[in-house]
Amino acid sequence: MDSLVQWFTANLSGVISKEAIIFIISMIPILELRGGLLAASPALLNVPILRAIPICIVGNILPIPFILLLIRHVLEWMKKVPCFRGIALWLERKAMSKKGQIEKYEFWGLMLFVGIPLPGTGAWTGALVASLLHMKFGKAFGAILVGIALATVIMSILSYGVLGVLFG
Repeated sequence: MDSLVQWFTANLSGVISKEAIIFIISMIPILELRGGLLAASPALLNVPILRAIPICIVGNILPIPFILLLIRHVLEWMKKVPCFRGIALWLERKAMSKKGQIEKYEFWGLMLFVGIPLPGTGAWTGALVASLLHMKFGKAFGAILVGIALATVIMSILSYGVLGVLFG
């Protein structure tokens, strides 16, 4: 993830604003808010924390309703198109391999899945799994919002606390 964040910041710096860079990074699967806050940190773009947090949160939340509402339809369509079938099946398998904690604890499981910044977790994957498990939109969206808030606290401490001390 670090190298992707560095690639985006290096290639977009000077082309668009720092705020636009962290917004875009926060919208990208895998990177999401975690990557946005890392990019915003004193080690890279040095965007003030009180400016970076809302930008990263909005960037991370923006795709979630669309994923929750549309991903099953998109995957079904992809399965019907031979060149996309493999990707759709792979995405479903990958997402459903993460369903245990979410299925068992529902709201709290999804919230922790999104909120604890580990590889393979996050709002995008959480929304995909919630959709495939047919979770109600309100419950899934609420859990993802709380998870994003938790991830924000954890990543702010890491990005601005730890990296701020090292690079500030």
